[in-house]
Amino acid sequence: MTPKLESIDHIHIFVTDRSASEVWYSRVLGLHRLPELQNWASGGGPLTISNPTGTVHLALFERPGEKCRSTVALGATASEFLAWCTHLPAVLGQSVEPVDHALSWSIYFSDPDGNPFEITSYGYLQIAAALGRTGA
Repeated sequence: MTPKLESIDHIHIFVTDRSASEVWYSRVLGLHRLPELQNWASGGGPLTISNPTGTVHLALFERPGEKCRSTVALGATASEFLAWCTHLPAVLGQSVEPVDHALSWSIYFSDPDGNPFEITSYGYLQIAAALGRTGA
């Protein structure tokens, strides 16, 4: 039998300028460095950043730029999703359009290094109503 997994501990994100990325992740996603894990950041280790509740951890590794094929998908309630639809265009300076997946809604964006992100919500009907769309 497969042992149970408790949660995703962290996700490795490869960035070309960790200092600039730390500022971007703070401004755009509200993630800040974890002082208790800061020692790992020296010598090429990760700079671990987190949301205020500690439920989301990203480990920023400084590396040469590469094409990323993985998307980090973050979950949100319907009301939080709608707030992200307002927040992201304001901080990114570009349009971010909700995508109707018939059972969920998603918005997609990338960090300055091209790492793709998705914020998704399964509050389908509430979001469709708020966006003035009938849905699928």
